[in-house]
Amino acid sequence: MLQENSLRIFFRLSRSTKTNKLYNVIRTLSIPFIFLCTLCFVSCQPHTKTDDAEEVSDTHFAKGFSIKKYGTYTEVIIKEPYPNAPKAIRYLLVPKHESIPPHDNEVQVIRTPIESIVCTSTSHIALLDQLNAIDLLVGFPSTDLISTSRARAQIDAGKVTELGIDNNMNMELLIALQPELVMGYSLAGDLSKLDKLKEFGIPMVINAEYLEDHPLGRAEWIKYFALFIDKEQMADSIFTTIKNEYLKSEAIASQVTSKPTVMSGILYGDAWFLPGGKNYMAKLFSDAGYRYLWEDDSSNGFLKLSFETVLAKGETVDYWIGVGSFKSLSEMKSAEERYSLFRVFNDGGVYTYDARKGATGGSEYLELGYARPDIVLKDLIKIAHPELVPDHKLYFHKKLE
Repeated sequence: MLQENSLRIFFRLSRSTKTNKLYNVIRTLSIPFIFLCTLCFVSCQPHTKTDDAEEVSDTHFAKGFSIKKYGTYTEVIIKEPYPNAPKAIRYLLVPKHESIPPHDNEVQVIRTPIESIVCTSTSHIALLDQLNAIDLLVGFPSTDLISTSRARAQIDAGKVTELGIDNNMNMELLIALQPELVMGYSLAGDLSKLDKLKEFGIPMVINAEYLEDHPLGRAEWIKYFALFIDKEQMADSIFTTIKNEYLKSEAIASQVTSKPTVMSGILYGDAWFLPGGKNYMAKLFSDAGYRYLWEDDSSNGFLKLSFETVLAKGETVDYWIGVGSFKSLSEMKSAEERYSLFRVFNDGGVYTYDARKGATGGSEYLELGYARPDIVLKDLIKIAHPELVPDHKLYFHKKLE
């Protein structure tokens, strides 16, 4: 589907209508901007000492990682570091005051707790903020995308270095920072830049949260992040609160007897991109008491359809939620006249998730939304079933007029 390399920076710099429309598509699909996708570290062999594990972590919803505790260190396994990855990745997290245990040569050792980090996705920023660890951030690809107030304060104080994105990434500047960890992600598994970081002794780990198909699965990656900064108990507590709030709201919405229909996504050129039936967004719609028009689809990625196909199925849909960064119906219609052919466009059922912006235009939803699916779920319930959550006020979402 979508390819790597420079999409987000390209869309941000270009002013053309078509480019802005595709940028909206990327945002609607909620794919973090594509950065350091060439920095995966794939382990060829499993760790050899598996018989002395004292504890195996219990991740309730996240499928992408597991944790094994040993006497003095922790083994972390990233089961699918990128789509269709042939092998898992393994890291050994060893406290700085402990000796490094025997391990396979291609298993990367991370000394913990780290005291400085370069993150590569705004969703990582939200996890740092939740764990009260924003002060560890020393570099980021495009700081104007960051919306969190505490992170912005660090940026304004000159404590976070702007690094550039993708092929414009300033590797020399990153190396000069000498962070104790770089947290990246990959869409394709190209390893071409790995040696440059290894040469300078900078550890890099993969965060594959975006591959989770359950909203709580994405949120549970806070437990992974916490391993590197010795805040596991805090992460467990935070996730438990989010999980309980989500499940409570899901139970409330399950009581509805009439489910309104909903669709999502926008058009770029001749292609309309929208969540597959097993996508985490489809799960959110279902849990909020909607009937997603493509719920019978079996894919967990995103569908690429023609306008005519979407119109035939969604012409009389009740709600249209997720329209990229469009700020008004008139802006949508100016970009694509045919949007007005949907009944919902004229009946007041079009909603954006981009109600909140940071000081420099960053989307709070694309930063915090994945870490707080409980808030997103309550928003969705409020839109269609306001009587079920009378005290909740829309946070990420708002109706377009």
